[in-house]
Amino acid sequence: MRNTMIGLFKRHPKATQPDTAALGTATLALRMGAGCTVPKGCTGVLADHGGHTRRVAEGSRIVLAETENAFCFHPGPYGVDLVPFAAAPELGLRLAFAVDGPDPRVAQQRFDLFLASEAGDTLGVPEFGASIESALRQELALGHLALPPCTTLDEWNAFRGGLNQLLYTRFGISVDDCVPVDLGDRIDYAQLLLARAVSVPEAPAAPSQPVPVAAPFDAHGSDARALRRLFLELPCVMHGLRMAVLPPGQALFQQHVALLQRLDHVSLSVNTMPALELAAPGEMLAAERQLARTRHSLRASAALDEAWALLARLGLATDNDLAALFDDADRIVANLEHECAARRVAIVSSESATA
Repeated sequence: MRNTMIGLFKRHPKATQPDTAALGTATLALRMGAGCTVPKGCTGVLADHGGHTRRVAEGSRIVLAETENAFCFHPGPYGVDLVPFAAAPELGLRLAFAVDGPDPRVAQQRFDLFLASEAGDTLGVPEFGASIESALRQELALGHLALPPCTTLDEWNAFRGGLNQLLYTRFGISVDDCVPVDLGDRIDYAQLLLARAVSVPEAPAAPSQPVPVAAPFDAHGSDARALRRLFLELPCVMHGLRMAVLPPGQALFQQHVALLQRLDHVSLSVNTMPALELAAPGEMLAAERQLARTRHSLRASAALDEAWALLARLGLATDNDLAALFDDADRIVANLEHECAARRVAIVSSESATA
């Protein structure tokens, strides 16, 4: 497993300068090769296999140490349209944001960690907007953010405060503006209904229209990406939780310590995770078990997203909110524990299979 994960961070061979013309418009960040120059108005980020990052200024030539990868990003500003509720695609939010400026109080900028753990060769603005939309939808669905019909000014301000904190904590970006917009003129409702019908197995596809063909699922790639996120981000989540300010007393303190200890065990489990394809040294795992392991990795990654959102709520919480937040943290950590333990299993017992 360790060899597989370290392979994700191997230094790329020296490359020619990539096309950076779209940076700041359609593209937010690009992977760079050794010897490339950070474009004007951009910032370079170098990340090693352990997730440690360092920045280089515009105009600098990128020199990579062993196992480092390099990116460059333009801080923006950028604009995206979000659909908070899947059932109401005409109701949108127009979001203007920028990559947050460097915070001298922290050792690592959150956006740099995002690049190290989640970014591919190119991070497009639409792709990044989809990640923002997914995070927003999750918090609305769980009731942690509220955007009711006929929102009052106080409700809107509370929503904006929560959204700003969520995006800062999860992605390292600052919201410049957010306004409601009507997206009805962009919606192809016929195509939308067709896509929903295709996603339901028992619904027959319309014979007069082409049916989308799903791309083959890349179990190895999905598993590796999910484990990379867990490997790099869990220590940062633990640090954020450790910095929570607690009221006087022992009840929350003891719960706080227990949560940190459990997260430490989860992180150890991730760091020693077996390779996807191996049931034992020299023994290959059946394909269906590899798929099951990948599903557990992806569920653990989803729990990680919830953990980042919890840290955002902790940043705005009062003393009276902490007990409920710690109860939610207990649920999230339990999900991480379960999915990481299940990811390690090679052979499922009959009792586990029927549970």
